[in-house]
Amino acid sequence: MAGITDAEFCMKLIPYGFDAVTLGGYNADEETSRAGRLIAQRGRPEFDFDSSELKSIVESEASRIKDSFEVLVSVNLRALDPEPIMEISSIREVDIVEINAHCRQPEITSLGAGQAMLHDHEFMEDFTSEVVKGANAEVSVKIRGNVPGVDTVAIAGMLDDLGVGYIHLDAMKPGKDRADLELVGEVSQSLRNAVLIGNNSVRDPESAFEMFAAGADAVSIARAAISGKINFNLREIRFNPD
Repeated sequence: MAGITDAEFCMKLIPYGFDAVTLGGYNADEETSRAGRLIAQRGRPEFDFDSSELKSIVESEASRIKDSFEVLVSVNLRALDPEPIMEISSIREVDIVEINAHCRQPEITSLGAGQAMLHDHEFMEDFTSEVVKGANAEVSVKIRGNVPGVDTVAIAGMLDDLGVGYIHLDAMKPGKDRADLELVGEVSQSLRNAVLIGNNSVRDPESAFEMFAAGADAVSIARAAISGKINFNLREIRFNPD
């Protein structure tokens, strides 16, 4: 989530019924680390991580969570080189490594990382394939929906064919304060194996139900949880498609 990357925040929210939490996003290689330092200079310090220290940071943060809660720990990572992502996947406490094809900070996208990966189908396919083949954890890819010039459904289908375990879809609807549920449905219908995590504007049980009804297998909550709490318990949500 923008501005928050650590275990302390995750641990505040787990009691509300979360069965997985995400650390990051982190910059995993030197190029994205340099970009992160530039972003920090304009008031976004959460981007300022030295890639050489990342493994020890993730080990510490993931261990804090696992020592107290039985949840899955995912780590969202920005990179141009798949090798550092595979290295993070070797950490015992990390269950999922998530390729960030979502970040739209210009310092990141100008490198060809983050959301820019969606525009380079061949690079994204090769990058993801390497991670899937070499990772010691499950692999997720977070993508942004409705990016101009990008066929979101085709990207999701390609990722599914490569064998990723999760596709984390930010179903943003430009100019609207709600998720693009039609897009969620289209992506869901295109998948054969990957778990579809629906993200965007999930802020209460009703919006979670809508995301499930559209075809998501799971939901993620970000902005609605930025205070460190939510006003409902996820365990109370039971979706019956019938």
